[in-house]
Amino acid sequence: MTADHLKPARPAAAWTFSASAETLLWVCSLFWALASNRPFISAVLQGQAENSAATWAQGLALVGMLTGAHLALLVLLAVLTPGRSIKWLLGVLTLVTAAASFYIQAFGVVLDPTMMRNVLHTDPAEAGELLTPAFAMHVLLVAGLPLLLLWRVRLVSKTWGRRLAQRTLLLLLGVALFVGSLMSIFPSFGPLMRSQKELRYLATPTNVLWSTGSVLAQKMKGAAKPRQAIGLDAVAGPSMAARQQSNQQGNQQRQARPLVVVLVVGETARAANWGLNASAAGAARNTTPELSAWPLLSYKYANACGTNTETSVPCMFAPVGRRDYDEDTIRGSESLLHVAARAGVGVHWRDNQSGCKGTCDGLPQDHVRDLKLPGLCEGAHCLDEGLLAGLQQKLANAQNAPGTQLLVLHMLGNHGPAYFKRYPAAFERFTPACRNEDLRQCSREEINNAYDNALLYTDHVLARALAILKADKNVDSALLYASDHGESLGENNLYLHGLPYAIAPDVQKQVPMFLWLSEGLWSVSAAKPVLDENCVLQKRQAAPQETPAHDHLFHTVLGLLGVKTKLYEAEWDLLKACHKP
Repeated sequence: MTADHLKPARPAAAWTFSASAETLLWVCSLFWALASNRPFISAVLQGQAENSAATWAQGLALVGMLTGAHLALLVLLAVLTPGRSIKWLLGVLTLVTAAASFYIQAFGVVLDPTMMRNVLHTDPAEAGELLTPAFAMHVLLVAGLPLLLLWRVRLVSKTWGRRLAQRTLLLLLGVALFVGSLMSIFPSFGPLMRSQKELRYLATPTNVLWSTGSVLAQKMKGAAKPRQAIGLDAVAGPSMAARQQSNQQGNQQRQARPLVVVLVVGETARAANWGLNASAAGAARNTTPELSAWPLLSYKYANACGTNTETSVPCMFAPVGRRDYDEDTIRGSESLLHVAARAGVGVHWRDNQSGCKGTCDGLPQDHVRDLKLPGLCEGAHCLDEGLLAGLQQKLANAQNAPGTQLLVLHMLGNHGPAYFKRYPAAFERFTPACRNEDLRQCSREEINNAYDNALLYTDHVLARALAILKADKNVDSALLYASDHGESLGENNLYLHGLPYAIAPDVQKQVPMFLWLSEGLWSVSAAKPVLDENCVLQKRQAAPQETPAHDHLFHTVLGLLGVKTKLYEAEWDLLKACHKP
């Protein structure tokens, strides 16, 4: 008898129980279907009588379908999960499922690949604003007990052959349950899925797993090849060439002044609350008192290319955007900025948000937080006035730089849900304002007040930029502003943004947009204006009734800069009729 046989048997730890990995797989599959899929089931059963036997039968079939799908997916994942790591896999998925269900229920989001790309690319500061007490409580209630049970379970050991046989049987069971449940409701469920494809992305956690896999696969595909060069024929057109030549001759012989075009990419500003053209856009109050005093080509609204930054920003800088949308082509190609730089324009991107989304790769760029501006940065975020730091000096430097400059300013703007953090205290003019990241804890009035206060600050920053540009009489300048997408503020119980474009409400797709031109570009009193004065004045008068799109930005900016390329389409240039021959 060995010494090991003489040792007393180790008692089982208190509050533990034994279970096989296969048991955990189907229990978790059923739990997720019941605990985290109310939005999906409610959306499918919408409009049906709650006390009808047919409704209950369809609801039961949906639970069976979800359980079967989860079970089949988990068995496949378990093959890649060695030994007892299956508990860790189930624990992580339980947390992910609880988190996903919270945001679907709280904000009405749809976790499709586009939304998941936003999640994966969100910076820590943005993510921190979404981790509210309500979120923590939801995750605790939904995932707390399952995680405790997973922690206390002791997995039953099995031979390799027996484990393979049982998991194969479990996989077949999951597939059979899914197919059988689906076929029992297919006459009504099938057409619904074809007409409302976004509903499938409410099923949790399959939505997270599928969308994450899709994003990673696309990212790996894109990383395998360089961005496609566009605008290889881009050169300086006559007006741009004149500025370059004049710059080389020096100030004494200067015939054409340098040009600085400022393109401001707004964040989450929606036309419905934008004060300019208030009657045309439907805004209830003037949220742009400072800009209202400026002579602008201000449009009723512009149609955004997407409902989130990850989609809209690359699309805004592409030659073809929403009118012939191709995500792979847009993300896999160079942008407007590369075309301009190729023609000799001095390009610079300044960011106060989550980056340029590939549109400025390889070009000069900086971030406001790295400028360490006193009084403008608190924690991880900086106020948008930091974007204007050094603008006066940049205009002065334009005297000795290439004749044409393009400066892109990417605002933090109205990025939610913490609208109250986007403006200084002096701009809290609409009260009471919501001061809670969990928007459900505030009234609609409080949410709108905080949102509109942030618009007031955006108005101030843009007006300051215009004042700086106008004050420099030695440089011609232009400023074009367009928000990347809009925002839902509780209408139809929807918050924030990012819904699939086909079903997104107009408030997420209609954004403010305006253009300002210094007098040197169009006034007859200027030395060599490149735009016709009467045409500009007519455009300014007509703009409030017009509705351009993000698709116009690429060609309008090329026209302003004076870049010549076959990519330029005159019909998409907002100033096409005003350019002098």
